[in-house]
Amino acid sequence: MQNLPKTVGIIARYDKKEALTLATELSEYLTKRGLEVFLENTLEGKVKADGKFVPLKDLKTDFIITIGGDGTILRSCLSLPKPEPPILAVNMGVRGFLTEVGPKDACGVLDKILKGNAHIEKCSKLKASANGENLPDALNDVVVSGGEPSKIVYLQVYKDDVPVLSLEADGIIVATQTGSTGYSLSAGGPVLDPKLDVIVVTPICSLTTVRSMVFPANSKIRIESVRPKDMLVLVDGNYRISLPSKCSSVTVEQSKEVSSFIRFKSEFYGRLQGRLFFKGTG
Repeated sequence: MQNLPKTVGIIARYDKKEALTLATELSEYLTKRGLEVFLENTLEGKVKADGKFVPLKDLKTDFIITIGGDGTILRSCLSLPKPEPPILAVNMGVRGFLTEVGPKDACGVLDKILKGNAHIEKCSKLKASANGENLPDALNDVVVSGGEPSKIVYLQVYKDDVPVLSLEADGIIVATQTGSTGYSLSAGGPVLDPKLDVIVVTPICSLTTVRSMVFPANSKIRIESVRPKDMLVLVDGNYRISLPSKCSSVTVEQSKEVSSFIRFKSEFYGRLQGRLFFKGTG
C-alpha cells in the first residue's frame, strides 16, 4: 500500500460470536493506533466499539477488514462504494479460500499494513444486465437458472451475438478467474490461473454433452432462455432477481470495477493446495 491508512472499515459475520468478539478487539486495537474506525451498521448492538456504525455502501475508508469466510467477502463486495477499498480478509469461515490471515495473526498483520508492508491484488469482476437494467457486479459468478428449483431450462448462449452453445441443464454459471474456484469448480469447471484474463462459462448438470467454455475477457456473453421463459439470476450467491417471460435474456461482460485484496505474498497455488482439493507432494 502506497499511502499509510488513516481510516478503516470493519465487516463481520453477525451470526458468529467469535467474529463479533474479534471485531470488538480489532476496533479497539486500531483506535489506540490513531485510526478512525467505521463498522457496518448491522453490527450495531452486537459489537462494543467506539467507532461509527454506517451502511456498507458508505464505508469509504482506506481499507476494509472482513471477519468471516468467502461468503462475507462476496456479500461485502456487492455493496462497497466504488472504487472498492482494499480488503484484509480474516478467516472465520470453513475454507476461506479468498481470506489472507487467521484470527490469531490479525493484529500482527495490521501492524504490517500500518507500516506499509503489504501489496494489493486486484481481481476482475463481471457486469450483468437484464432488460437494460444493471445488476450488482460479481466478484465470483453470475448464475442463470429456471424460475423454480431443479427445473431444467433450455438455454442459448451467444458470444458477441454469435450462437456458441445450446443446452438443456439446471442452469449455467458465468465466472471470473476468482470464481473459477467456487461454484463453477463444483459444477466441473476448470481452475483458472489469476493471471489469465478470461471468463469461464460452465453448465450446471447438463443433459447435453457440454463442458465448460473459456472466452476472452472482452467477450460479451448473452444467455437466452428458450423454455421456460422465466429465469432466476443469482449474483455471487447473495443478490437474486426473478426475470419474467417478457425479459428472457441476461448479458454478462467484464466490469470496469475490480475488487482489491491486501496480500503479503502471492500464494494462489498454496491456497489451492491447502484449502481446496489438492494435496502437496512434498
